[in-house]
Amino acid sequence: MSMVTHEERLRSAGLRVTAQRVAVLDALARQPHAPAEALHAGLRERVPGIALPTVHGIVNDLTAAGIVRRVSLPDVGRALYEIEADDNHHHVQCVSCGRVEDVPCAVGAAPCLHPSHDHGMRVIEASVTYRAICQQCERNGNV
Repeated sequence: MSMVTHEERLRSAGLRVTAQRVAVLDALARQPHAPAEALHAGLRERVPGIALPTVHGIVNDLTAAGIVRRVSLPDVGRALYEIEADDNHHHVQCVSCGRVEDVPCAVGAAPCLHPSHDHGMRVIEASVTYRAICQQCERNGNV
């Protein structure tokens, strides 16, 4: 799989390439499954003057363009974001510390899970979240 630059992703989605958008994508590449607030905190030194509402606007634009995926997980009161990998992967989430990791598709090709009855709808995505205890939390007795 060839490495596509952030600038190429933006252009191919019809978005203008800006320093702020590239910085948000860089931050997401370093810290997947991050909320906008964490992205903002990590960007303040790199992009002086960037405001939290600007980061929210950027992740919303990138999500609408299909560059970023919004991830909603149980017990997380805010959206998390990751760069769209077009692989319909799932997530495993530690119920103690909240750590989130990617998990390959459960079975077969996307959407990889088929409901017993689709009620006449064409399934386009299946979202699975495995809830677990990570090894670090288990060792620390945070069960």
